[in-house]
Amino acid sequence: MTGTTVDLIWLAPALALLGFVLNGALALLRPAAKTLVSVIGAGVLVAAFAVALAVFGAFLGLQPAPEGPLVFRYWSWIPVGTLQVDFAFQVDQLSLVMLLVVTGVGSLIHLFSIGYMKEDPGYARYFAYLNLFVFFMLVLVLGASFPVMFVGWEGVGLCSYLLIGFWFNEEVNANAGRKAFIMNRIGDFGFMVAMFMIFWSTGSLDFDTVFAHAPTALAAGGTTITAITLLLFLGCTGKSAQIPLYTWLPDAMAGPTPVSALIHAATMVTAGVYLVARCNLLFAMAPVSSAVVAGVGALTALFAATIALKQWDIKRVLAYSTVSQLGYMFLGVGTGAVTAGIFHLVTHAFFKALLFLGSGSVIFAMHRAYHHTHAHEDAQDMRNMGGLARYMPWTATVMWIATLAIAGIPPLAGFFSKDEILAAANARGHANPAWLVFWGFGLLAALLTAFYMTRLVLYTFHGPNRTGEKEQAHLHEAPWIMTAPLVVLGLLSVAGGLINVPELWSGTAWLHHWLEPVTAAGAALLPEAHVSTGVEWVLVAIAVAVAITGIVGAWRLLKPPARQAPEERGFQRVLRNKWYVDEIYDALIVRPVVWLSREVLWKQVDQRVIDGAAVNGAARGARALGWANRWLQTGQVGMYVAVFVVGVLLLLWRAMS
Repeated sequence: MTGTTVDLIWLAPALALLGFVLNGALALLRPAAKTLVSVIGAGVLVAAFAVALAVFGAFLGLQPAPEGPLVFRYWSWIPVGTLQVDFAFQVDQLSLVMLLVVTGVGSLIHLFSIGYMKEDPGYARYFAYLNLFVFFMLVLVLGASFPVMFVGWEGVGLCSYLLIGFWFNEEVNANAGRKAFIMNRIGDFGFMVAMFMIFWSTGSLDFDTVFAHAPTALAAGGTTITAITLLLFLGCTGKSAQIPLYTWLPDAMAGPTPVSALIHAATMVTAGVYLVARCNLLFAMAPVSSAVVAGVGALTALFAATIALKQWDIKRVLAYSTVSQLGYMFLGVGTGAVTAGIFHLVTHAFFKALLFLGSGSVIFAMHRAYHHTHAHEDAQDMRNMGGLARYMPWTATVMWIATLAIAGIPPLAGFFSKDEILAAANARGHANPAWLVFWGFGLLAALLTAFYMTRLVLYTFHGPNRTGEKEQAHLHEAPWIMTAPLVVLGLLSVAGGLINVPELWSGTAWLHHWLEPVTAAGAALLPEAHVSTGVEWVLVAIAVAVAITGIVGAWRLLKPPARQAPEERGFQRVLRNKWYVDEIYDALIVRPVVWLSREVLWKQVDQRVIDGAAVNGAARGARALGWANRWLQTGQVGMYVAVFVVGVLLLLWRAMS
């Protein structure tokens, strides 16, 4: 019975795909059947989560415990010579963690969407896209080979385009969807080239075969393994929004808020972290690549945090927060602390989903208030909020919980996971001072995180209300279908850290031991990096002190925000304008490419060479031949005889000479 239950792993993605098919049909045939759409859209995800729990329980009960992943092969997909790729899923400790996160948090986001999107005319289409998004994410995390993972990898990219540009009638939304799609294609090119190199080096693209052959087929620290891992990480920078391919994620706020929660918390942006964790053996064999992963992660964590300090759109603050927190995860997996990175991925799914859905609840209330009074203020601008805790006490409470969790206040979930990452970076720093720089970046990013998140909560929920007197009468909590998921996520943000409480805190480090079968091979290749218990407590004290400093500093400087925020000047304007990175990309890349496309490729190559010389030239040549031929085809017999005689005489003269 146990083995049979694990065999049902295919059912989780199949349910999500079924939801897409049914809701897609309803979007075409009965778009007004919103109750049926809701039951299908959220129901398939709840059922998929139930399947995930059953498979997890069955895997725990397997006797004897499997030594490696359980691979379920469904059909031969790419049988080409020595390249044999089956469409197969694998069940192991890492894929089960991701399965539970994607289906569990995804279910709560689907339930929240029922209330948030109920008035939207594209309701059925929205749930069809949302179900498809989860289907491709499950294929990504369950795939037993690089090509199957890549199907899910590309699928979530497609769905992000569809959902970010969901309200495509507005140009800004359509542009945001295109930007996400194009920037992800840049990273995906690196992933594809890496797959070619992996097959060339190991003769396979199945995870188990590649990881078994890699230590002998590839020289540790060599050029090939370094190139493979750097190309894989290029793909990660696109999917997980790291420097330099991060700029699409803040613009992704153009989509509905539950979409932002799904992308940022449980699905797409975690794909890059998952890929590095899955390939931890390959990265352990490439020290340069591991340092690049950790360095880019630490720099991104700090860089994005500085931008979040001066944003006023509540969702944009959270978007840059996601970019920053993903940087922490890459710092963890790049350091070799794979469990710490995955641990932060899990806890981040809890409190970031809560933050986005909480902001969605606020935006929902603001839109409703402005709609009733026919006002046109920006419902996402924190300068138009204030004092909402009096009208939305549940939302304010859970948002504070999520804020303290992301800031790293013990004993909330974010404290344990972030502390593990910083401790791992510091431990590596004793052998290599460069890692101490990464630890310093992470610590400074933690300070800024506590500051800007406290700033968000203060401007939104405290101080005088700035929505307007008429609007205040229409401010209240969202319906229960939206508030209940917030409460569940609030509880998870409080208790989520219990899955990996370290031995320093008399815990069992359950997640660390659970993931050991996946991480052991890579960990064996890394140098020892341990610190004494006393140093660990000092690091904990520093991390907590930094978080408290950020919170208290924001409270002292901003509480209460009784007036409109002053205009940014000097360096504040630089942060407000996101370090002008988009403008730099536009000047150095976008405009030159547009100029090359229009002035050279279109006007010169297309119009003059292809159209002028080839297409139009062929037409002119045919016309010239016709003009010449008409002088020969006169219809006069005497003319034809004369030409015939001249031709015969020429032939005779040629023969005699």
